[in-house]
Amino acid sequence: MRLLAKLSWVEAKLFLREPLALVFTFAFPFFMLIVLAGVFGNEIESDDEEFLRVWRGVGATDYYAPAYVALVVASVGLIALPLRMATYRERGVLRRFRAAGFPLPAVIGSQVVVAVGLVIVGSFGIACAARVFYGAMLPESWPQALAAYAAGLACFCAIGVALGAILPTARAAQGAGLILFFVMMMIGGAGPPREVLTGAMRWLSDPLPFTHVVLILQGPWLGQGWDWSSFWIVVAFTVGAAVVSVRYFRWY
Repeated sequence: MRLLAKLSWVEAKLFLREPLALVFTFAFPFFMLIVLAGVFGNEIESDDEEFLRVWRGVGATDYYAPAYVALVVASVGLIALPLRMATYRERGVLRRFRAAGFPLPAVIGSQVVVAVGLVIVGSFGIACAARVFYGAMLPESWPQALAAYAAGLACFCAIGVALGAILPTARAAQGAGLILFFVMMMIGGAGPPREVLTGAMRWLSDPLPFTHVVLILQGPWLGQGWDWSSFWIVVAFTVGAAVVSVRYFRWY
């Protein structure tokens, strides 16, 4: 535990020098929230059935608040962790860790601890900004919302480690991470609402882990209950990514 704490402290200082990870953890989700809240507002048109169907019976900003919390969560698995681990492999840092006798759980654990800490700060900031500046609702069910948040965070941490295990270079990690991030954002519920997507787009979004993290967060956040089907899909992605991480991790 002491080794993990020391490595985490060092990694925290190094993470703060990583501009790409910081932008997609903090700046970009806030920018999107400001844009979409400014465009759609948070008024509920209760006499418009189409409006209620598209926005799940709540205001647009209420709808987007948990989606952008999920987007912050996704940034750790699609950008921060893969880029960091691939950079370390490419520069020989992982090889030096191995030569020095550092255990693999401490090396990966320090990366995950720091990334999770940054994501929690970013998520808290998004929720507070949506509430203070746009009057968005806070979770109706805090226990369920926190459970959904933990499940989503575990899922994308596992995905991040898996991508970091299989992507050979920092450039590959950066390119793949950005592509996955924007695709998932646009069709997974953080761009246009899923209810207005075409059938083909919805079909493409259904297998994406981000889609289901958004759904399990929106349910308790908006007071619409727990989505068990999406939850088990998130669990399946978590387990699958963990298996890939263990099977394919390379020190060099």
